[in-house]
Amino acid sequence: MISSGRYADKIAVVTGGAQGIGLAVATRMAREGATVTIADRAEDATMAAVAGLRSDGLDAYGEIHDLEKRDGACSLYGNVIERHGRVDVAVHNVGGTIWAKPFWDYCAEEIEAEINRSLWPTIWCCHAVLPHLLAAGQGAIVNVGSVATRGINRLPYAAAKGGVAALTVALAQDLEDRPIRVNCVAPGGVNVTRVTPRNPAEPTEADKAGFEAVVRQTLRDTPMARFGEVDEIAAAICFLGAPEASYITGQTLYVAGGGIG
Repeated sequence: MISSGRYADKIAVVTGGAQGIGLAVATRMAREGATVTIADRAEDATMAAVAGLRSDGLDAYGEIHDLEKRDGACSLYGNVIERHGRVDVAVHNVGGTIWAKPFWDYCAEEIEAEINRSLWPTIWCCHAVLPHLLAAGQGAIVNVGSVATRGINRLPYAAAKGGVAALTVALAQDLEDRPIRVNCVAPGGVNVTRVTPRNPAEPTEADKAGFEAVVRQTLRDTPMARFGEVDEIAAAICFLGAPEASYITGQTLYVAGGGIG
């Protein structure tokens, strides 16, 4: 059950919010009372997500930005501050594996693309939102990591998500006794209906085989022996972003059916 009013009067930002985990988080927060900004670079999917929330009478806005770039993150949070005056909760969810294959089969451009997609958006968004949280003297950040840090066929992605976990604890330490909390949720395998493709190129047989091996390894290393649902991940993210988690910071919570990264 969704708690009634847990996010009442909160201003929330969810990056990568046009689909999957991000959309589940945005929907849950909005239903719990938040005014939510969905940030993504997929314009059509973002506008459809916003329209869907508004059709249910919920407060939602869309922002189209490339969050792999610092300017995109700064523009996002600048626009939110201009529109709402503050940010209470920032969920940084942009990322996702593009390829699945042994590390030695990646070319340099593919390695850079994986790091760009799954590490820089979280770094830049944390850096962009912090001045606003510090000025307000309050707030919560929830970053999204992954148990892929111990997975196969995704070394650049695993390195990026390991960086997200390290960023989380280091930032929480930097903030010391300030009332700004920073946590991370690390999902395991998740059933996601994708609106935008991982990779616009047609998958090769090697690509398909690489992802099939990832699925087998994920299920093998998940004690509950199943993939999770987006709402199960969203529940954990919304808990860490809410006031009830007021004594939790610098933590990575594995929501992975018993698997750990």
